[in-house]
Amino acid sequence: MAGGGTGHRGHGRKGERPALGSREASTRSLRFRFLLDLQPSTTMPYLPIRGAQLYYEDTGGPGEPIVFSHGLLWNSNLYAQQIAALKDRYRCIAYDHRGQGRSLAPPGKGIELRTVYEDAVALIQALGLAPCHFVGLSMGGFVGLRVAARHPELLRSLILMDTSADAESLWNLSRYRLLTAATHWLGLRPVVDRIMSIYFGPDFLKDPSRAAEREGLRRQLASNPRAVWRAMQGVITRRSVIDELEHIHTPTLILVGEDDVVTTPARAEQLHARIFGSRLVRLPHVGHMSNLEQPEQVNAALHRFLADISARERSPARALRTGSLLEAWQG
Repeated sequence: MAGGGTGHRGHGRKGERPALGSREASTRSLRFRFLLDLQPSTTMPYLPIRGAQLYYEDTGGPGEPIVFSHGLLWNSNLYAQQIAALKDRYRCIAYDHRGQGRSLAPPGKGIELRTVYEDAVALIQALGLAPCHFVGLSMGGFVGLRVAARHPELLRSLILMDTSADAESLWNLSRYRLLTAATHWLGLRPVVDRIMSIYFGPDFLKDPSRAAEREGLRRQLASNPRAVWRAMQGVITRRSVIDELEHIHTPTLILVGEDDVVTTPARAEQLHARIFGSRLVRLPHVGHMSNLEQPEQVNAALHRFLADISARERSPARALRTGSLLEAWQG
């Protein structure tokens, strides 16, 4: 369904390059890429997995595959700026979790995180992507941690952004249950301003030059259907995987915004301490949505990390000596 040399795009046509102009105009175009119309069409690529239809986009190409797993209430277009920066060198695959974005889920109650993790495993296997680089932000990071701990053979590297291995704290759980209930009955529109204040750091929220961007993000969040409460329920009731972190031997990069109040820097420090050989990058003046708030910083960190992985994999002498990518990664 996704051949190595064929790229799939969400509207049945090749991705359009922005018109020639200023760098600012190009950057603005990328920032609003994920605000495009999300209505399904018959030309969109879907992967049937255990009763669900997972929407995905695949840039194609011969490069090493990178799978992008988005955060709660967003969709695969969340990574538009990262994919634009990486697609010339890597094959980039971004997908929507079941019950979010353009992916379809069978009716029922909450969508457990275990199900979403199993979907990711099935997608990697079905598209023949292993071993792949895996990028996950927040909820996507919850998924990535489980894949790395339980199916290490599927991953070449793991990139975690603004995420945690813990179950939801009791303090957050009570607040998030109220948000989930409100979404169930009323939709996200009445609570979207509250969600914006949780997701984004104060610098981004107060920057007058990004007012139009904030409004676009606000509209995107508000456009979620009421049924997204099912995904919210699964995320806030997830189990801790702290005890599984010792099983992660995949080269790992951890990024966190210094102003993240959802998965705080302390949670990132915990991941760094428990995942052997991991790297930690703290981003100043950034909240929970680091790849949207400071895409240039995030892209630079991804480029450095992925280049280091490739360089060490190309060292046959070291590989023969160690027999382990993780040991080579450690240097």
